Amino acid sequence: MPAKIIVITNQKGGCGKTTVTMNLVPAFVKNGFKVLIVDGDPQGTATRWASAASDNNPYPAPVIGLSNTNDKAHNEIKKHIHNYDYIIVDCPPAADSEFSQSALLVADLALVPIKPTPPDLWAAVGIKKVINSVLVQNENLISKLVISMRQTNSMNNEVLSILKDFGIEMLNSNIFQRTAYTQASLGTSVLHLKDPKAIAEISGLYAEIIALLKP
Repeated sequence: MPAKIIVITNQKGGCGKTTVTMNLVPAFVKNGFKVLIVDGDPQGTATRWASAASDNNPYPAPVIGLSNTNDKAHNEIKKHIHNYDYIIVDCPPAADSEFSQSALLVADLALVPIKPTPPDLWAAVGIKKVINSVLVQNENLISKLVISMRQTNSMNNEVLSILKDFGIEMLNSNIFQRTAYTQASLGTSVLHLKDPKAIAEISGLYAEIIALLKP
């Protein structure tokens, strides 16, 4: 069976795309799946994250950099679909990115991490338009919002209420702003750190994705 392709995208930087990607992948690996990470960001954050792991405890999945493939990204990604169970694509922070638009053409699921703040809400309108345009060619594409870097304050709660009518459904799992996610960027994931709340967040997100993509 060909790999399921999950594209993690948003036009705004700092919304948690790479954090979601690199913490989520070990949950798939832990459950017996073979996973490939595609780093589509010219800054190579996912690549650097994985390379920060120690030789004794390497990051559990390979990362390939395809940021220079631009509008041919979908063709390059498809070359790997028979070698993995899941391919997770970390996109650059730009709604008009040729790479992101190309990757979405072959995606089964588009995850849009979004911080629940007004500027992030405004910025996310761009990626919603991109996803809607891609649906003309990839009509089976599922898209979901992932609340990331959430804080417990009234502004976050107000934006969350607005996001219910955004046009892309929110997943139930929220990623809160926690020190564990910063610590994990040194080559690991929160699944290997002692923060039960962060572990529960990533495990919950994994379970929702598996349910969405099951045959």
